Amino acid sequence: MEQMHTHISRQFNAELEDIRSRVLQMGGLVEQQIEHAMEALIKGSAAEGEAVVMNDTQVNKMEVTIDEECSQIIARRQPTASDLRLVVAVIKTITDLERIGDEAEKIARMAVRLATEERLKNNYAEIQVLGSHVRQMLHEALDAFARLDIEAAVRVAREDRKIDQKYDGAMRQLITYMMEDPRTISRVMNVIWAARALERIGDHSRNICEYIIYLVKGKDVRHTSLDQVEKEILGGPGR
Repeated sequence: MEQMHTHISRQFNAELEDIRSRVLQMGGLVEQQIEHAMEALIKGSAAEGEAVVMNDTQVNKMEVTIDEECSQIIARRQPTASDLRLVVAVIKTITDLERIGDEAEKIARMAVRLATEERLKNNYAEIQVLGSHVRQMLHEALDAFARLDIEAAVRVAREDRKIDQKYDGAMRQLITYMMEDPRTISRVMNVIWAARALERIGDHSRNICEYIIYLVKGKDVRHTSLDQVEKEILGGPGR
């Protein structure tokens, strides 16, 4: 009986580790989608943009597959405590990853539209900076998820504030272009939609960090300031 219980326990642990691994695989695909969407925008490559749009179905399929596996684990294993938190955190994380995939698709669609138009004089410099920061934030959020590192999760979540600042700066510059030359309005509006998508990716990356804290500490911090989280969860003074 003890051997059977050990076998079942090992099998259950393997299932939990499998869904964690699948989340990271999905995250890797989403990272690629953002990278390729940004390349399509900067290079003016309609073909690369269309490829990102087509690949979004793969992201959607991964979400469905992982969600189904989580549902089966809940039905078969009836997990409790930290095991249940892992399954819940995975379900929430893949939802945000799927939405990040949708935002990458939006950027790709803007890239396709802009490919045939005259480029802005600075070659979307503000968007390049914003996109680079957003990709790094998502990568670090997924790394924190892989290591269940709540200190890293809090640190990465703080990056969302910097992304918002970069987004505001990009918006001011883009609006200036439209005011200086009304002929750029159509082009700039498409770039603005791409910038908005990047800002939303930052929000979703922050959400993933919050799920990590929930998973490790069992505390929902979605509506808690990062200063308060640092004070209560990490025992720090907050900043």
